[in-house]
Amino acid sequence: MGQLYSPYRSTPRDRRTLGGIRRWLTAAAGALALTGSLVAVGPQASAAGLTQVTGFGSNPGNLSMYAYAPDGLPEDAPIVVALHGCTQSASDYYAHSGWPKFADQYKFALVLPQTTSANNANSCFNWFDSADSTRGKGEALSIKQMVDTAVARYGSDTGRVYITGLSAGAGMTANMLAAYPDVFAGGSIDSGLPASCATSVSAAYTCMYSPPDKTPAQWGDLVRAAAPSGTTHWPRVAIWQGTSDTTVAPANATELRDQWTNVWDIDQTPSRTENLPGNTTLSQYDDASGNPAVSVYSISGMAHGLAVDPGSGAEQCGTTGTYYLDTICSSYHTARFWGLDGGGSGQPPGALPAPTGLTVGGTTDTTVSLSWDAVADAASYNVYRDGTKVGTTESASYTDTGLATGSTHTYTVAAVDSAGAAGAVSSSVTATTTGSTPTCFTANNYQHTAAGRAYQSGGQTYATGSGQAMGLYNTFITHTLRQTSPGYYVVADAGC
Repeated sequence: MGQLYSPYRSTPRDRRTLGGIRRWLTAAAGALALTGSLVAVGPQASAAGLTQVTGFGSNPGNLSMYAYAPDGLPEDAPIVVALHGCTQSASDYYAHSGWPKFADQYKFALVLPQTTSANNANSCFNWFDSADSTRGKGEALSIKQMVDTAVARYGSDTGRVYITGLSAGAGMTANMLAAYPDVFAGGSIDSGLPASCATSVSAAYTCMYSPPDKTPAQWGDLVRAAAPSGTTHWPRVAIWQGTSDTTVAPANATELRDQWTNVWDIDQTPSRTENLPGNTTLSQYDDASGNPAVSVYSISGMAHGLAVDPGSGAEQCGTTGTYYLDTICSSYHTARFWGLDGGGSGQPPGALPAPTGLTVGGTTDTTVSLSWDAVADAASYNVYRDGTKVGTTESASYTDTGLATGSTHTYTVAAVDSAGAAGAVSSSVTATTTGSTPTCFTANNYQHTAAGRAYQSGGQTYATGSGQAMGLYNTFITHTLRQTSPGYYVVADAGC
């Protein structure tokens, strides 16, 4: 995608028949692609440290699997699956994206699937083809088989598997998150499109240049339809988009935001915004527990590509190249969003000691106030809620806002020196916001829906807030729902 593509796969039976069609489509696509010539397909994954893994399953999508495991990889380490864009390769993405740096620092395994011109004329993942991008089929199943193989090979934590991709790889990433929410804990869609935006090449171009303006519920329904029936747990999603992208219109980021916030049953108004380096604005959308479920990174002036920031700094990564653009290290910020740093510091510990005396000064229905002992030579402090950075302050105190009523969170703090390096993380404290005692309601699915405690979609009923499946939308099925916070209900049939 993004760069150039043909929708047709090539098999021994139909290769000759489709050859002329491919050539025609490639020429047509060229007229619609980025200004400039088509870049050459990269080398077939020979970068140092990157190895090919064979025999990873039935491989119905005809993909190749490449992997990187840093020295000292522990048991139960995470896995990051990284999907290249059109005209690229696994080694190209490995060399430019910056992900190997953080695999070394944070100790996780990398899996880099690779497609070729045998699948698509321009080596794109076939994100727009339901035969390749839905659960249990084609390329999607091949990628799932790679995950299973990596888990067995490295003894990885199945609860910490993540997927990211650029352009066509981002389109496939969105579809993988929708099709396999039971596999991926999080995803990052870089210059990509909403899940199930297209099922044909003509629709693909429409999505790229002028995405359908669906309602959040309509976008969310596409994800719910792709996921296994009864899914209630969804991946945390990062969305990266340049405002000057003429290949994948920036409107796609808005539609992606609408899609995944609806899946999480949260509002499309950001819980907070933050200015980051590289003319980047971060907008975060919290779940009912006050943790970021969707993060949108909008990079002012960036064209189509993956954001990198070459250099040796803690927040820098990658190298520039075709579709690798010098703005901000997206891999660093994505790794932090997923919590891959392990301790919540978001970078290897600097020289400053861990703050001591971290205490909870008070709570309200929506806030937690913290204080700690000042650290000598600290320029500022990073504050982490449940392992994710939520704020920076120059004083030895901080008030976390916008939290859910009656929600419990764990906090840590790290001192940051004048060079921007965060030191060791403090001991944690736990705080619970105030609020009413959870209330329980027993009624049939129709009554729950009428009262706003549940909602119906496609004839099925789901608990408001948690999205837990409750069965058919009728008067014959009865459940007990427990309200744990305003607008958030969980099924409590076993006892309330």
